[in-house]
Amino acid sequence: MTSTTCTRLEPEQGLIIVSCSREKLVTTDPVPAVELYQGALVPQLRDQLSPEHRARVRILSAEHGLLHPDDTVGTYDHKLRTRGEARVLQARITEHLTTDLLAEELRHVLVVLEPLYQLALECLFDHAPPLTLTLAPNPVDWRDVRTMLAGWGWL
Repeated sequence: MTSTTCTRLEPEQGLIIVSCSREKLVTTDPVPAVELYQGALVPQLRDQLSPEHRARVRILSAEHGLLHPDDTVGTYDHKLRTRGEARVLQARITEHLTTDLLAEELRHVLVVLEPLYQLALECLFDHAPPLTLTLAPNPVDWRDVRTMLAGWGWL
């Protein structure tokens, strides 16, 4: 994980972007994204963060793009497999991510994604306002994420 600082943050000052997971709740009805994903870091974020902090999480899905935890989605099976798919995903999420990155209060972004999913975000950070960006390429490494979030004062 690469980072420059761990300062205590108000919820609106931080943003966490994590990957979806192959392990999902099997359901016939759409459910909030934070409930659908049963693997990677989503269960820990769901269980450990307050609702105020959880609202600052975004889940990157190859199928649905950038999801807010409360966005409703159904069970599906779609994994990002190629650089071309990552570029298509990037085009789909640009507007949503740009809106999040331009929030006046935002100071820090923690990105916990596999490298191919990071590629979908790559050029967007070139145009973001000055932010502390932390990249963590292991989408299941709760220990490092927990340390970062504790440093932010979110745990």
